[in-house]
Amino acid sequence: MKEQNYLAFWNEALNQIHQEYKSKGLESEFKLWFNMEYVEDTMEKITVSVPSDFMWISMVNKGYIHSVESKIAELCGQHVSLSYIVKKRTSVSKSQSVPESDTIKTNPDFELQEKTDSSVPLYQPMTDNSVPEVKIHPQLSEDYTFERFVKGENSEFAYSVSLAAAKNPGKIYNPLLIYGGVGLGKTHLMQSIGNYIYNNPPEEKSHIKICYISAENFLNEFTFSIREGTSEKFKNKYRKLDVLLLDDIHFLQDKIQTQEELFYTFEELYRTHAQIVFTCDRPLSQLNGIEDRLKSRFSMGTTADLQIPSYETRRAILLKKLDEKQKHVPDDVIDFISKNIQSNVRELKACLEKMIAYAELLQKSLTIDIAKKLLSDNIRIYSDGSLSIDSIQKIVSNHYNISMSDIKGIKRNKKIAYPRHIAIYLSRILTQSSFNDIAAEFGGKDHSTIMHSYSLIDSQLKTDENLNSTIELLIREIKESKRI
Repeated sequence: MKEQNYLAFWNEALNQIHQEYKSKGLESEFKLWFNMEYVEDTMEKITVSVPSDFMWISMVNKGYIHSVESKIAELCGQHVSLSYIVKKRTSVSKSQSVPESDTIKTNPDFELQEKTDSSVPLYQPMTDNSVPEVKIHPQLSEDYTFERFVKGENSEFAYSVSLAAAKNPGKIYNPLLIYGGVGLGKTHLMQSIGNYIYNNPPEEKSHIKICYISAENFLNEFTFSIREGTSEKFKNKYRKLDVLLLDDIHFLQDKIQTQEELFYTFEELYRTHAQIVFTCDRPLSQLNGIEDRLKSRFSMGTTADLQIPSYETRRAILLKKLDEKQKHVPDDVIDFISKNIQSNVRELKACLEKMIAYAELLQKSLTIDIAKKLLSDNIRIYSDGSLSIDSIQKIVSNHYNISMSDIKGIKRNKKIAYPRHIAIYLSRILTQSSFNDIAAEFGGKDHSTIMHSYSLIDSQLKTDENLNSTIELLIREIKESKRI
């Protein structure tokens, strides 16, 4: 017999959480992420049903399961953990649809599958016995491998150089600097190098020391070592590595003492033929506040940039992600996401995750209309091929009271550089021009400079309401000027 000792507490907990989300205008989020049905309980555990393993993993990772457990503990005075079972279709034909109101108890087309371990890993490794066991480095993500990186024209050189460096650590392409905009795969390639070397160490090395660290954490650790008087310990840790993977070196701008420590760390690692890999969000020529001697070290080896992926590459990324997750999304929806999420691979994958979550939680088939609604926050505007970059430059120049020669020029003071960033961003979203095309219209700048300007404004729009208003105003002015 199924016990329901905690059913009243469960109902009250969900009701209170629902009211909290409703008061914040997030009722739709509550319906999406708290889609669980009470099944049974013991004195230590409540079993609930969810639409899929994927949804349970997402709810755990986003903290929603913990929220429910905490609320129940608050109400009943003791901790009760949640476990789950999956409500799975077994015999519904393609032509049939299951009403949303069907429940576990009344719907004959679902069966319950007990999950004895609720801590399902995000990545299920291959079970083929012929595949060698993969070692997991504690600082590296197991998802970041060369096999899982989708190579396109935008990343072919960076991928090839990274793989070659991984196969010959410290011998060629050393140091290696990978740069590009937010979410284009810099960290993926960097950690792929680390994972490859960790699983395929050089024959002459019985034990290989690999360290992956962000520049921010490197700074924090260095500062702590000074404060605690453990500078020698810090130096011994970083100067005796076989592989140093330092992410986001642009964070070290104007951090002079940390730059000095990194310089001497670099010198020692380079002397001992350790593999050194850096990432940055812009070309070295745009990296201000970094000492020249350190810049020269960054550029001693090979520099590779990651560009915005083409439509074909974006589509390939989504299809590979679906294949890994063994999920299906209609082709027209994949096409819609691929065409409209252009500048950021991370955002591209996040949009796909959102679509999968919606379909599984609400058990609805995905359509273009649903995709437009779900991704409205991610997709600002459709490009209009009838607009010219010249007209955009004129409107932005007038708005900020600067000259056309300034907006196309090389001056970097904020009064001119910021309007230039905005004009580049608008040129990208309002025309069908590539980054190379836009670069030609802005004084022949490097395409990576144009990409950085676009990414800067695109990122700020997510949190800056004033900038959102300015962009909307400029878009109206540009479109109205076209009709005159």
